[in-house]
Order: sequence, then structure tokens, then C-alpha cells
Amino acid sequence: MEITCIQMAVAFGDPKTNFKNVATKIKTAAQTGTDVIILPEMWNTGYALTELATIADEEGKETQYLLSKLAEQLKVNIIGGSVAVKEEGEFYNRTYVYDRTGKLLSQYDKVHLFGLMAEDKYLTAGRMEHLFELDGIKQSSAICYDLRFSEWQRHHALKGAHVLYVPAQWPEPRLHHWRILLQARAIENQCFVVGINVCGNNPENIFAGHSLIVNPWGEIIEEADAEEGFLSANLDLEQVAEARGRIPVFADRHPELYQLDK
Repeated sequence: MEITCIQMAVAFGDPKTNFKNVATKIKTAAQTGTDVIILPEMWNTGYALTELATIADEEGKETQYLLSKLAEQLKVNIIGGSVAVKEEGEFYNRTYVYDRTGKLLSQYDKVHLFGLMAEDKYLTAGRMEHLFELDGIKQSSAICYDLRFSEWQRHHALKGAHVLYVPAQWPEPRLHHWRILLQARAIENQCFVVGINVCGNNPENIFAGHSLIVNPWGEIIEEADAEEGFLSANLDLEQVAEARGRIPVFADRHPELYQLDK
């Protein structure tokens, strides 16, 4: 399965510019014949959270129209990173996933909201898991801060996900955490983990870039720099079964001992 990550700078609080930019980049990425295109987090607005009342995508309509149309026209699967969505007076950090026919397969609202960027003050947390199939392969995606919650990624791996995607707006000062956490999630879940980050800056942050593609052994097989660009790899999905067969972590678990929050 060939995947292509779009690492981009997001125009802060400027959906019109971002939608135009994303459309152009998806068309360019599709020319390579890739199977899956993945976008980063909050690509429509950036973290202009105080402006969401006027700039968030109403019911996600503009995002859904664009991604569905491009997926169908280009015959490519699209994991839409995430966008700021307004719905029934609430705001969500939401992912949409489309298959090659332009069909909406799933959507996911970020579960773990990041207080250091004031998400918890402006956004409503999701309450649902996120599993989907692309070309017959079970996969999952989370969003940025979700990466720090290993039990959330394990939940999806236990349900059969072979690839975990993590669109993000991860700041440069914590680049070290980004790289290690992505590798750790790959090792412990014995699956591919793909981190899709933004680059550039907003009024309060410099973003790290360094999108990563990590194999089930925790090895970084592709890594971007800190600039805009595309990151691609051909995932040998047989490596998932190989890793899980050689070190049977899932079979050796004792979940009856892990209920630590009682």
C-alpha cells in the first residue's frame, strides 16, 4: 500500500487560502499513483480557536464536498487530517475519511483535548473510536495529543488496525517527544504508525514538521524535514503479521490486571 503524507504550513485563520492549497497539494500527490493521501491536523483554520464562530466549517460541508470530489475524481483514498467544524453550536476537531469512490467511510472527533493550546476551552471532545477499512485493510487514525495516550492506540490495534495515522500540529520544542512516541506506538502495537505534522508557525507556536512513517519494528522508514513537502512510502503490510507472530504481545497480555482506574 503506497501512502503519501502532505506536510504543509497552515494559513492561520484563513480557510479560503487553506482549502485552495489543500486542493492543489492533493492533486499533485495523486499524480504519483499513491493509494492513500493523508492531511495534517486543523488544516482549514489552524489554531485560531477564538475565531471559530466565524471560520469553522459549518457541519463540515465545505470539507466534505472537497475531499469527496477529489477522492472520486482522482480515484484515491483520502484521510482528511482534521478540520475545525461547527455543529449545533459546538466546535469539533474532526477527521473525515473517504475511499476511492468518494464515499465517506468514517469520521472522528478528537477525544483528548490539549489544554496547553486551549482546546478544552473551545472544542467539544469526541467519544467514539475510529476504525475503517481502505482497500480491504483495517486502519485507524487519532489526532495529535491522542498520541500520548497509549491505551487509546492499543484499543484500536487490538481491534485489528494494521496502520495507525496521527495527523498533528506538533510544536518544534517537543519534536523529541513526537519522534519517540510515534516509534513507541509502532513497537508496542506491532503495526505501521504514520505521523503527519504541519510546519511553519502561528502567532504563538513554531511547528516541527518531521512527518514520520514508522514500521512495526519501530524503525523510521521515511522522515520529512521542517519544510513543506510530500512524504511517501510503500507499506509492506505482511510485516504486521510477521511482528505479531514473532513476539506475541497481544496473546501474552493480562488485561484483568490492567484496570488501574478503579
